[in-house]
Amino acid sequence: MKSAVETLDPTRVRLTVEVPFAELKPSLDTAYKRIAEQVTVPGFRKGKVPPRIIDQRLGRGAVLEEAINSALPDLYGQAVQENRLEVVGRPEVEVTEFVDGDQLKFTAEVDVRPEFELPDYKGVEVQVDDVEVSDADVDEQVQALRKRFGTLTGVERAVQDGDYVTIDLLATIDGEELEDGTASAVSYEVGSESMVDGLDEAIIGKSAGESAEFVSTLVGGAHAGEQADIKVTVGAVKARELPELDDEFAQMASEFDTLEELRSDVRSRLERARKFEQGAQARDKVLESVLTQVEVPLPAKTVEAEIAWRNEQLDEQIQRAGMTREGFFKLQDQEPEAFAADLDKQVRDGMKAQFVLDRLADKEELSVNQAELTQHLIERASGSGLSPDQFAKQVVDSGQVPALVGEVRRGKALRLILENAQVKDASGNTVDLSELDTPTLGEGPDAFGRELGDEHYGHDHA
Repeated sequence: MKSAVETLDPTRVRLTVEVPFAELKPSLDTAYKRIAEQVTVPGFRKGKVPPRIIDQRLGRGAVLEEAINSALPDLYGQAVQENRLEVVGRPEVEVTEFVDGDQLKFTAEVDVRPEFELPDYKGVEVQVDDVEVSDADVDEQVQALRKRFGTLTGVERAVQDGDYVTIDLLATIDGEELEDGTASAVSYEVGSESMVDGLDEAIIGKSAGESAEFVSTLVGGAHAGEQADIKVTVGAVKARELPELDDEFAQMASEFDTLEELRSDVRSRLERARKFEQGAQARDKVLESVLTQVEVPLPAKTVEAEIAWRNEQLDEQIQRAGMTREGFFKLQDQEPEAFAADLDKQVRDGMKAQFVLDRLADKEELSVNQAELTQHLIERASGSGLSPDQFAKQVVDSGQVPALVGEVRRGKALRLILENAQVKDASGNTVDLSELDTPTLGEGPDAFGRELGDEHYGHDHA
């Protein structure tokens, strides 16, 4: 086999591969065997149909196509290795010439990792927010805990903000009742804004048995995004009665004997949470500072594929929720154009971070041992809803072990950057990040997008 590489742009190449027919013989034999096991020919047992009979019945072309499709992934992978290419994404393969008994020629266009000079990551200076917990912050948390131990009591008065009500809803468009627009005896917390817009204003001031009508935009169902006339009828009205804030409440709601001890514990928990937030802020600012020092050309096809994949994931979530895209954006109070721009930026920033951290890991010869990989696998499993054994099997079966190794290496590269950074809070105090697992704070263990590795080639040739 002979192969050559043509650089199309800084992040894309075209491989041209020539394969002598003799090297296709193993794939051709496998194709005959596979077809023999699938076809039924009178006088022959399955799997025992001779090649000449298959050629007569199906044609030599069908066998050659099966053989080529089977051989292309390995031939492409061999050409990638021979030319030492660091490919990302799927290749676009085209068979340009094939002569039975002579040779096969094909081309493969594929994105590759860009070349760039690493920026100086040592001594980066950033400032982060102070860790502050006010009495008001503590009061808010204690009040939330107090609500959890509150009791609902029926009241004979008009609805007020914060009440719990039972309501019936009827939605119509142009006088026609919607199939999914009726709900009975729905429990709702007034002021939570967890249902349709305008509901709170319509029922506040109404008593049990009274009705109100208003117009709102539907956010779910077949008519998501459309305006509907909604009639709401108030059933029961209940008010939440909260326990007194005293030592007795502390004993009921926690392991502490006094309210002061409970408040002290709440403050400590908030301080720990704010420290982790501070660590995440430091991580983001340090990484951003490093990335602004370098220009990294991004592979256009891979960027497009990542954006398309994320949009597909979003569409699946919207569909499961019984919504439309229009309804989703209305619910999020976001314009589709703004969402698309944000998604594009997220993908590009994440991809740039991956390339820089991978290059740093290569430069510093960072490796991943079995214990580190196992620990990372356990952390990933905890967020997937699977046991570590189940998650590990899933990773192995799908060929994603290299992706997990890449995540660990990038985490170690980021940790190296943070160890060499100078981080101070707004008051001028040095922030110690050694106790925080900052590389894994934020959007999961790999906060920089999906692994951009060499995906399995699965296209049928034309």
